[in-house]
Amino acid sequence: MWAREERLSREDIKAIQSQRLTKQVYKAYNSVEAYREKMDEMGVKPEDIKSVDDISKLPFTTKSDFRENYPFGLFAVERDELLRIHASSGTTGQPTVVGYTQKDLDNWTETVSRVAVAGGASKGDIAQICFGYGMFTGALGLHYGLENIGATVIPSSVGNTKKQIMYMKDFGATLLVATPSYALHLGEVIRSMGMDPIKDLKVRIGLFGGENFSSLMREEIKSIWGSEMLCTSNYGMSELNGPGVSGECYVGNGLHINEDHYYAEIIDPESGEVLPEGESGELVITCLTKESIPLIRYRTRDLTRLFYEPCKCGRTTARMENLSGRSDDMLVIRGVNLFPNQVEVVINEFSELGAHYEMVIDRKNYLDHLEIKVELIDSDILDSYPKLENLEKNIKNKLKSTTGLDANIKLVAPRTLRRFEGKAQRVTDLRI
Repeated sequence: MWAREERLSREDIKAIQSQRLTKQVYKAYNSVEAYREKMDEMGVKPEDIKSVDDISKLPFTTKSDFRENYPFGLFAVERDELLRIHASSGTTGQPTVVGYTQKDLDNWTETVSRVAVAGGASKGDIAQICFGYGMFTGALGLHYGLENIGATVIPSSVGNTKKQIMYMKDFGATLLVATPSYALHLGEVIRSMGMDPIKDLKVRIGLFGGENFSSLMREEIKSIWGSEMLCTSNYGMSELNGPGVSGECYVGNGLHINEDHYYAEIIDPESGEVLPEGESGELVITCLTKESIPLIRYRTRDLTRLFYEPCKCGRTTARMENLSGRSDDMLVIRGVNLFPNQVEVVINEFSELGAHYEMVIDRKNYLDHLEIKVELIDSDILDSYPKLENLEKNIKNKLKSTTGLDANIKLVAPRTLRRFEGKAQRVTDLRI
């Protein structure tokens, strides 16, 4: 365990959160016009917020607030106090811009250090970071956190998979930072080169982020990299600093939230009502220590649950369940609401199927058509038409009973679907 704050009593955690929240609310109201306008519109003043029990009185912040106030409208500090600026990719509308004071960078490094240690990292590890360096926060966030605990960092970034493997072998990497999809792709390329990741490499830890990490992907990664490999998921996003909001420990029973820096709520995505412990809904995060942008009640759009009982690892911080989807990636197909995660759940039930799949939605004669391409684990089944037809039929029926949708199921040979060095893109919607 990296910090004493990871094992405080619930009472102490709440006291810290309440003290820091009240300070952030005053700062947001007095320094950020957009927050002042939102709070005035709701009829709430900073003095109305006396503890985290009052947080539901405050307005939500959304990604659109970042874009409407692009680039620096949500900042609460002068420009000369900023040491760094990051931004999202901005694939739709304006990118979301975030900044860091020296204190912000120090806190970011601290929270990532905790996540890394919880995930098995330690001084002496050689960590290869296969995230893209640049405006994306993932690479630099993990970079400084891992260096802070004493690990050696290989900033290999993304691309040129064979060179990545060369570095991994020659430098003796023991820890891999990547998306789970890219870890699978790396393993496939390693085997295609006649190498065995278990015998020929030293990687024993995977710190995975950037996309949802399903149990099927975890099992498949272990089948390639070795059953003893410790694979953990960590969570964050640029608006919240980057990685370091939460991360799994070796127990693997949820992602521990750094609660002295982040206050987490679960709300109903439709009504905005705060939900009780254990109920599934949209994750809302308040940044309790961020100086540059005192982010309050940020709607992440990620769907999860929160649990507060102590973990077997000894940490007492709240845990969030691995994400079950997003409140804004819902697809509407022939009037039926569908989340990609629902498809993944069905795929997980068939032992013949691998972790890679792609959903293709098209419109023909004004009707929506859904095709799901899924990789087989064993290509031999392609030689038996009766087996192939039966498996496709069973998947189709299971999907229909689970989601109410008819879909064309197309089973393909292993390693034939697209691979991604960054976040996997599971959905191709040709209707738009």
